[in-house]
Amino acid sequence: MRKLPALIVATTVLAAVALPPASAARPAAQAPTVTAVAAEPPSYVATPLTSYAAFDANQAVAVDAKYFYAVNNTTITKHDRRTGEPLLQFAGDSGGPFIHMDSGVVAGTKLYAVHSNYSDYPMESSIEVFDTKTMRHIDSYSFGIYRGSLTWLDWHNGAWWAGFANYDNISDETGKPYGETYNTQIVKLNDKFQPLASYTIPKPILDRFKPMSNSGGSWGPDGRLWLTGHDLGEAYVMELPTAGAELRWVATVDLPDVQGQGIAWDRSNPRNPTFWAISRPNRLVHTFSMPVSSIKTPAAKGWQVLGPGQFRK
Repeated sequence: MRKLPALIVATTVLAAVALPPASAARPAAQAPTVTAVAAEPPSYVATPLTSYAAFDANQAVAVDAKYFYAVNNTTITKHDRRTGEPLLQFAGDSGGPFIHMDSGVVAGTKLYAVHSNYSDYPMESSIEVFDTKTMRHIDSYSFGIYRGSLTWLDWHNGAWWAGFANYDNISDETGKPYGETYNTQIVKLNDKFQPLASYTIPKPILDRFKPMSNSGGSWGPDGRLWLTGHDLGEAYVMELPTAGAELRWVATVDLPDVQGQGIAWDRSNPRNPTFWAISRPNRLVHTFSMPVSSIKTPAAKGWQVLGPGQFRK
């Protein structure tokens, strides 16, 4: 086997309480206790651009400058992105070794597809590599039994990034949750797929994913990580934390006629990057213009340096 290349801002809601005039006959009313409410980040709506009929659009879509690739469990179909016409297909044989390809990303002339044995137990994952010109399978990297079920992969800022999903749905084999959704991780890897760092997803997002998990991830032209779940038509815009292990949720973008699954940013034209996703029930590939310039990073202060006379005791 060859080695492969290299917020939530807490908002205190103050209730304005009208007090009756003070009098000797009636004691003054007491202000109610106010609880701090964690505000969700702002929401936006994606603008639909183009839709393609794609019979294989069941798990995800990958994209390069001339083609898009509809990903299914055991097949990947290469389409002309000008006409939508299917051109070539990799088709895994029934009975394996391809079981569940979840998504893919194009890097250079190679398509890296993530693969797992979902929903068998224990979880096994691998990266399967294809030549985008011929759609032939050319390489494989196995994680074996690892951090969960590998669902997406992307290359960003000199490193690979991967989503390892865990689920609350009950395993037929164990009768227990398939890893538990809260154990889902985002892992930064070097060019040999060795781990460098791991991050968690905020629990309010994971609660939206339940009983499933994180299905898609792609780094946007804004330098932020965009994540999707298994079912909802929402993309969650994330930033790396300045401290701690949890990714920072800065915005949500509604995706019309999208039901989760794998996504892809088309970065082949830096002047006009587009966002790609699928409609699984309708077997469609959709492209969107995203409100990238409207999404601002909210100020967040997590600590301070105190001088004499200010020390907390």
